[in-house]
Amino acid sequence: MAHFPGARWYAADVRRPTIAIAGAGSLGKALATSLSAAGYRIREIFSRPAKGSRQRARALARKLRASALVIGKDPCHADILWLCVPDREIRNCAELFARVDGWAKRVVLHSSGALTSDELSALRKCGASVASVHPLMTFVPGEIPSLARVPFAIEGDRMATKSARQIARRLGGEPFLIGKRDKGAYHAWGAFASPLLTALLVTTEQVAGAARIPRASTRRMMLPILRQTLANYAKHGPAKGFSGPLIRGDAATVAKHLGVLRRIPLARDVYRALARSAVRNLAVKNRAQLLKILT
Repeated sequence: MAHFPGARWYAADVRRPTIAIAGAGSLGKALATSLSAAGYRIREIFSRPAKGSRQRARALARKLRASALVIGKDPCHADILWLCVPDREIRNCAELFARVDGWAKRVVLHSSGALTSDELSALRKCGASVASVHPLMTFVPGEIPSLARVPFAIEGDRMATKSARQIARRLGGEPFLIGKRDKGAYHAWGAFASPLLTALLVTTEQVAGAARIPRASTRRMMLPILRQTLANYAKHGPAKGFSGPLIRGDAATVAKHLGVLRRIPLARDVYRALARSAVRNLAVKNRAQLLKILT
């Protein structure tokens, strides 16, 4: 089993370490592709023994000229093992890899935003240096997002975090260290920034339906205001990028919205929660009356 000589390559950068990816889903595929483009050799793609998992691993391995192997069956020969499996599988996956000797002075990473490096304790006990490395980015099937300027939250052992920071920089990302106790809140932040934002947009489509906007046109019609809202937020921040009846203190319009939304109770709940947040956190007029209506 191949090893790299301690941490000497970090300073001299004589060669980049080889990397094995465990998991060929959306995250694993995107990371492996990006790492390969950044000059890293992807040596192995590991998968579960299930047929579908093995097929995805083989397809990705062919693309990257790597070997397609099975977790718990085949040994890992790469310098760095990066687990890109679902959170619920990380600990078990680490235990399967730990059955094979030779982990001393090697690096193992996982990509959970919510879980800490302790999920890899089985490999840490075998001498590996371990860390959690989470890119604050959304990964969906068929998309390989740019990792340029993407924050990478890193937590774990010294050698592994040093390795992870260098890899993140080579990918164009912005690595930063995070404490174990802060990972839950960090991941909730990410949830608000992407999946819950998507959930809000789905709710927005339902409200458009109540206005008799054709479903096929809703998404296309929303895009201009969505793009400008994000542009305003990015350029001016939340206070100066905020508009609408709440900032004007237009309680009558807010009351009208709530009345109409009685037909869509879930959307009404979402509206009230977001509006209360806006009234409490942004500079709105007529705050007392707005809170009374929203409560």
